Amino acid sequence: MLRALCPVETLYVGQRSRAVLSCTLRGRVDAEALSAAFDAVTEENPTLRSCIVPDGAGYALRLLGEDERPRLVVRTGDPDEAYAAELNRALPVGGPLTRAVLVGSPDGERHLFVLLVDHTVTDGHSSIALHNALWDRYGALVRGEAAAPAAGSVPAEPHWPEPVSRLLPPTDEADTATYLDGRVDRARQHPVELVPYDVPRPSAGGAAPGGDGAGEGRIEVCRLTLDAERTALLRRTARGSGVSVHALVAAALLTAARRRLDGDGPRTLGCLSPVDLRSRLSPPLPASVMVPAVTTHLQTLEVSADADPLDLARTVHARLNDFIARGDHVHEMRITPEIPANPALQLATVIATNMGVVPGPRLPDGLRAVDVRLVPAREQYFPQAGRSPVMACVVSFEGRLSIEFPHYTACFSPSFAETFRDDVLDGLLAFARQARPEHALADPT
Repeated sequence: MLRALCPVETLYVGQRSRAVLSCTLRGRVDAEALSAAFDAVTEENPTLRSCIVPDGAGYALRLLGEDERPRLVVRTGDPDEAYAAELNRALPVGGPLTRAVLVGSPDGERHLFVLLVDHTVTDGHSSIALHNALWDRYGALVRGEAAAPAAGSVPAEPHWPEPVSRLLPPTDEADTATYLDGRVDRARQHPVELVPYDVPRPSAGGAAPGGDGAGEGRIEVCRLTLDAERTALLRRTARGSGVSVHALVAAALLTAARRRLDGDGPRTLGCLSPVDLRSRLSPPLPASVMVPAVTTHLQTLEVSADADPLDLARTVHARLNDFIARGDHVHEMRITPEIPANPALQLATVIATNMGVVPGPRLPDGLRAVDVRLVPAREQYFPQAGRSPVMACVVSFEGRLSIEFPHYTACFSPSFAETFRDDVLDGLLAFARQARPEHALADPT
């Protein structure tokens, strides 16, 4: 049985991008119970036990046979090395759209669990919900509160989730066409500048010479994490300034990107913000539904070398709010199939995801999560382009803001990513220092 991909989902097929969830654990893990939990959640979500196949002029999901479906991989090794390897290991073309790996240290007290899901069937919210549901099922199994799924218990007729593009409110086709024309015109009139790579471009033979990230390249991640106190201060600054934490992060990213461009005058920078559609549908779509349910908002800003970061944050915040209030997020989702013909519609200097505050996994007694991460990865990077957007994956697990900067080392070197990260951190700490006392923000009585 096939489930056709809608035009929006089809865009992800060529991108070959994936969400990479990871959890570093302390304590003993019952690998058999975790394997049963993974089997259970894949049985409940047919998109996770499917592969992508051609279907006429488009693509469709096809259920995998019992011997093809994904199973938990368990092995012993160094968790840090395993994370780097899994981050760089793509999901196979024509194979399962998810992979789960448990790597344990030789003493059995330290583990890394990695869950990868193709973006054709997930977004950040649903991948986190899947990760947490898997650990909920694991906890129930080890406590004896749930039975492992019986062999052959997969339903004969899968319940496929509806594509989000079919759940959108109706819009007038003429209005959407007018919206598209306006977007194309603005992109043409205000082309954005991209951050130049610091690694030399590949030679005609292919590999880039020299540099600490040169060669064929690999995906690495530079990370910024605030403790709970500094995260709270940043939120307090956002509330006191009438903006969101997302706007503060975007401003810090734009400021850091502007420092990588020449001159002191204004330069046209673009900020791309994903917009969650789940909460904006009627009825709302739960995060447990495994479909991509995001659109994007692109705005361009004239940023000079001495631009006030808080002014940038206010601009980002106001424009994003206006975009949603106008209902333009619906039009934006509907024009998504036009992006391959008009790539400037999503071309930005910085990309700042906006996951907000999300819960970590609930684990049984004797097992503790010491770190949870969400990082996007993809299959193709383009060192020959000489420049690209900078991606920042922003999420707060358990009250601590974390920003991941995935980069390809044949484009941006590790030292470049670290310096960029440090500049963003300085910007966020400067915002945190502006926080007013909590009582000053209280409503008058």
